Amino acid sequence: MFSKDEKEAVHRVIKTRRDIRSFLRTPVPEKILFQLIEAAHHAPSVGFMQPWNFIIISSDKVKEKLAWAADKERRALSIHYENDGRAEKFLALKIEGLKEAPYTICVTCDPTRGGSHVLGRNSIPETDLMSTACAIQNMMLAACAEGVAMGWVSFYKKADIRDILVIPPHIDPVALLSVGYTDNYPKAPILETENWEKRRNLSELISYEKWGEIEQNTED
Repeated sequence: MFSKDEKEAVHRVIKTRRDIRSFLRTPVPEKILFQLIEAAHHAPSVGFMQPWNFIIISSDKVKEKLAWAADKERRALSIHYENDGRAEKFLALKIEGLKEAPYTICVTCDPTRGGSHVLGRNSIPETDLMSTACAIQNMMLAACAEGVAMGWVSFYKKADIRDILVIPPHIDPVALLSVGYTDNYPKAPILETENWEKRRNLSELISYEKWGEIEQNTED
């Protein structure tokens, strides 16, 4: 279906993609912006419910309000790191670039999309959120392929974002995505380079036939 070069390119994008926090003011062409959203819209969704919506924000005034909501939650979260001495290090981390990036995209999830009985969702209601996450991943990979920087901001109270963006109460604001260009595209995740966390050994995360079985049974 795909050539060797095309397959290698997909894997290279997956491994190259980074969550970006520092942005230039250089605008992103609307054509590319909508290509990223189109990539999101082609994500898989359980029951083909397509529960996502996208709010494009370019107003500095609105972005300042979103940055306020994120900073409020960042300062509140720092309290949890006081006991292990990491509060100052956490506050020093740059965790968002909402005011710098030329665009912010709020990705939402509508749990009512598709009605009361969405095919494949009866047993696991959270599949609407899982489907939205697939859309976000598509968008982030497309951004990387286009040379566009994107950062997922998750520090906020949903009620604040609903108020700022006039989102109906039943709609879930899943992500704020900063979109722009950067002159600092890191080779490794920021939290890894800051020694906050490290990538886990994949072999320790794989089991065979049942949880915790680390060796594959080749017997019939």
